[in-house]
Amino acid sequence: MGINDIARQVKEASIKLAAMGAEHKNRALAQIARSLTERENEIIKANQADLKRSEEENLPEPLLKRLKFDEAKIADVVDGINSLIKLEDPVGKTLLVTELDEDLELYKATCPIGVIGVIFESRPDALVQISTLCLKSGNCVLLKGGSEAMETNRILADVIIKATAAAGVPANWLKLLETRAQVSEMLKLDEYIDLIIPRGSNEFVRYIMDNSRIPVMGHADGICHCFVDEAAELEMAVNIVVDSKTQYVAVCNATETLLVHERAAAEFLPVLKDALDKKQVVLTGCPRTQEIIPVAPATEADWKTEYLDYKLSIKVVSDVDEAINHINYYGSGHTDSIITGNEENAARFMSLVDSGNVLWNCSTRFSDGFRYGFGAEVGISTSKIHARGPVGLEGLVIYKFKLVGKGHIVADYSNRVKTFKHNKLDKKFPL
Repeated sequence: MGINDIARQVKEASIKLAAMGAEHKNRALAQIARSLTERENEIIKANQADLKRSEEENLPEPLLKRLKFDEAKIADVVDGINSLIKLEDPVGKTLLVTELDEDLELYKATCPIGVIGVIFESRPDALVQISTLCLKSGNCVLLKGGSEAMETNRILADVIIKATAAAGVPANWLKLLETRAQVSEMLKLDEYIDLIIPRGSNEFVRYIMDNSRIPVMGHADGICHCFVDEAAELEMAVNIVVDSKTQYVAVCNATETLLVHERAAAEFLPVLKDALDKKQVVLTGCPRTQEIIPVAPATEADWKTEYLDYKLSIKVVSDVDEAINHINYYGSGHTDSIITGNEENAARFMSLVDSGNVLWNCSTRFSDGFRYGFGAEVGISTSKIHARGPVGLEGLVIYKFKLVGKGHIVADYSNRVKTFKHNKLDKKFPL
């Protein structure tokens, strides 16, 4: 079957899924969670085949870490689904009610986007997170994972499709694509696909944007920063930076560049280096950093690089404004954190840093849909559209206007027989 026919089937299913109630969707999610546990051995066997093939093809270590999908990862995604079930249904929420005139009421209510195409990297858990978030938000989905995870993605898609079919979800709500040619064709299908979410490099996201008329929610590089201000508490700063860099290096919210206030650098950097040496982190630094600790020289390219590995670039800055300017110039608009006891500096940083997530006295690793209480995420948007930062349920719905009247016609208002009231009301949609 061609991609055009596949997309048409998914579009037809989206009309039915949009009308499915919260209880029905939650039953389907619970069935997915049970099926993942029941078929755990099959899933792990498929993943081991992917890992073996990828090792033989010399896949980089960070990607191998993302690819691994073992008992712990399965338990994590099941926990995520159970958390998702507990969340309020994002569909059908009344956002605004306006009485235009007597018995003429305008409702603004949330609704699914429709059909979402998601192109993601080697993490198999992303397939589960994306598909379950789409189901909960009433969206159908076309998924394209990395070829390195082909066997794992196949079995996971099979588990989810069969589980949801057993729960009465409309057929064809989820389809798995496997070839690059299908992605190229997918970009042309604006008749059927309402939104594309690409997860990858800036170059990849730009390619998608340049080659499709479909709206794109860009999830680009994660060039994240920690800024240690002069008013930072030393032990806290070390703990936060170490966690931001090393808790899990192969993810988009890991810190890649550290900025340190010049009046904190002499005391802070030697202590930090000792802590990072224990984690085997390779350090590069600006000339002022090199005067304090022995590190390799940082290049212009380092400030623009998402390492996804045990490597960190360090720059000493004169004040909070230099830190802000560096982040806004070199950062990717993802996640940036300030560590300080100075509330004024924290407020300035959080106001002026132009990123989807700005943090104060906490690790950049908190920038995550599950940790934010969204259940999970389809990605982190660095775009300035309807959704920014971790995109969970709220980012997967849009809204429509529903107008309810009793025989009202515009001519009465044009002729001034009637006039608009435009009163705000506090009520829900009556149907």
